[in-house]
Amino acid sequence: MEITRTFDLLERYRQHFNKPDAFVSKVGGKWRPYSTDEYLEYSASFSLGMLAMGFGKGDRVATITTNRPEWNFVDMGLTMAGIIHVPIFSTLSLREFNHILRHAGVSLLIFGDKQLYSKLGNEASSILQEDRIFSFNPIPGVRCWTEILDLGRKQGPELTGLLEKTRNEITPDDPAVLIYTSGTTGPSKGVLLSHRNLVSNFLAAADVFRLKPEYRYLSILPLCHVGGRLGNYQTQYSGTTIYYAENLGTIAENMREIRPEGFDAVPRILEKIFNTILQKGNKLTGFKKRIFFWSIALGLKYRPDGNNPWHYRLRHRLADKLIFSKWREAIGGKIQLVGCGGAALQPRIERIFWAAGVKVINMYGLTETSPIITINRASSPDLLLGSVGSVIPGVEIKIAADGEILCRGPNVMLGYYGDDQATAQASDAEGWFHTGDIGEIVKGRFLMVTDRKKEVFKLANGKFVSPQEIENRLKESAFIDQAFVFGEGEKFASALIAPNFQLLAEWCANRGCRHQQTGRMINNPKVLQHYQEIINKFNSHLEEFQYIKRFQLVEDEWSPHSGELSHTLKLKRKFILEKYVKVIDQIYSVSRTI
Repeated sequence: MEITRTFDLLERYRQHFNKPDAFVSKVGGKWRPYSTDEYLEYSASFSLGMLAMGFGKGDRVATITTNRPEWNFVDMGLTMAGIIHVPIFSTLSLREFNHILRHAGVSLLIFGDKQLYSKLGNEASSILQEDRIFSFNPIPGVRCWTEILDLGRKQGPELTGLLEKTRNEITPDDPAVLIYTSGTTGPSKGVLLSHRNLVSNFLAAADVFRLKPEYRYLSILPLCHVGGRLGNYQTQYSGTTIYYAENLGTIAENMREIRPEGFDAVPRILEKIFNTILQKGNKLTGFKKRIFFWSIALGLKYRPDGNNPWHYRLRHRLADKLIFSKWREAIGGKIQLVGCGGAALQPRIERIFWAAGVKVINMYGLTETSPIITINRASSPDLLLGSVGSVIPGVEIKIAADGEILCRGPNVMLGYYGDDQATAQASDAEGWFHTGDIGEIVKGRFLMVTDRKKEVFKLANGKFVSPQEIENRLKESAFIDQAFVFGEGEKFASALIAPNFQLLAEWCANRGCRHQQTGRMINNPKVLQHYQEIINKFNSHLEEFQYIKRFQLVEDEWSPHSGELSHTLKLKRKFILEKYVKVIDQIYSVSRTI
């Protein structure tokens, strides 16, 4: 059957994937499967329940929850009734939460659990009527979402005809979802995406990943994020069983439990996995340690096009048997594909995963492009490591005179909700959407993304610095968890560095400078000298004007909760500049007087 609207996936399930485990999540310490029949019934009942409550086409209903199968029942139920789904990140501040509810004109909200309700329930109650606030998990005094299901089942015979009529009248160009961007430099904007936007994207992704119904896929990215939604849809299109990770801290445990063939990730997750592997390697001794790092050095020379010389292949087989196979076993032993996007991926991490037998499919796009614009394929000649691949079917790209990446195609959003001016400014007269990213096309079709246009800054000498490129290089050191490069209008570039405190504590303990407090640790002369040596090493690979002349270690661990990172683990540059304004001013105070 032809898929033109997101909820057409339900009929595809009915026809092709009648299985006992369409979705699986952990409840009370045990994995709880949901069958195809349950998926279809819950989705239809929820849709009927919403109609029975008087909701209809164009209304906005929000969910704020961690990943769970019930999210899908609600998502499909809403879109079948023509209701626009507004998924909200669970890490939002009160201010951002309030902004989204009011700006989107949300009429009903479903919380995930008691913890989220405790954090945001009062704010929601100041905007919505109490009888329009529900929850997935039982919460005393809050209506449970199953009330909507029961209402739909009760009034189903009377409303089935209306639901069928409503569903049939929904076109591919009707809006399906309203997603608010993470707002790394300013207030979040609501991105309105149509069924056509989403379907064209997940069909393209499904053709690249080519998952099978018998596979298991671990869903990690938040479903409220457009990348998580893409992975969720394309996996359903293939009929693959979706397991939902409990949280970021249980990913490794969940992988060992379910042994998936694939998972989705942002670069930061892969960096964390690789850094954990490196830390274990550093604890080895003697011959085992030499073999470990010999294998990594070998992996960094790996070519996925099959043109590795025979002597390399022999050594690679040995490295795979001794080292790489153990890496795969640590993440379940069956991983074949990883979908990765949302930020810049370090090329060395991408290559080492491929060498270890884990194909990282790197892709590029924005919320406004549903999200994929380009994607690497799973084999040569349609693969170029270090790039973000080539365009998906129906999409065009070109590079503007100033280096900005422009995009045109069925993936480009309907517009910014309630902001006609911003919508008009986002695209030019020829329909090219301006991404705000800087890049180049190599070998005639592969896209290389270098930085965000508005994040590139100019030094006092007129030289332009791309901070993202330098930050990614700095993070190649296992001792650097995050790096923030700045220097607009100054004589040189500087950096704030959030250390990997676990590794740094071990390093200090081995050198007699043990500290319990991070504040004392980052001011230890031996530690500062160690980081200076790391920076000197990376400076040697940069142009002189790009050198990091000064740096400051920070004692905070950056995260979405503390505000330095977005929900997709990208740096929130404006927030960091404001938070560390005194530190930054101190770094440049001497140079400004010279």
